[in-house]
This record gives sequence, C-alpha cells and structure tokens, in this order.
Amino acid sequence: MTQPNNKMFDEFAKLMTDAADVAQGFKREADGVVKAQLERFLSDFDFVTRDEFDAVKAMAIKAREENEKLQERLIALEKTLQDKA
Repeated sequence: MTQPNNKMFDEFAKLMTDAADVAQGFKREADGVVKAQLERFLSDFDFVTRDEFDAVKAMAIKAREENEKLQERLIALEKTLQDKA
C-alpha cells in the first residue's frame, strides 16, 4: 500500500516543482517587461544619467570652492586698500 502513496507524493512533488519553475519564469518575464516599459517611459523624458549628474555636481562643488577663495581674496584686497587710504 505504500507504493501508490509514494507515487502519488512523487507526482505531487513534481507538479509543485514544475509550478515553482513556471512561477519563476513568469516572474523573470514580468520583470523584463516592466523594466523595458519603464525604460521606454523614462526615455521619453529628458532625464540625465547618474554619471552626468555626478559630473555636474562635482563641477558645482568646485565652482563654489573657487568662488569662496575669490571672495576671501577680494575681502583681503579691500582691507589692504582701506589700510593704505
């Protein structure tokens, strides 16, 4: 009697394994479709890439630092001129 039960459990386990494989395949396919749709949607807008954003951010930081240095020099020059006057 154990033989028919084992075969039934084996068939059930195989069915569950196959169902899990189908579910994983469906998930991969759905992820791919969603990613493609999102990329298509975002490409319609004029977004910048992360690399472009990081490059502009670095340029802005450098410009701010240079501006602060120039401001310090200007203040020092103005003080020098006031001291001479």
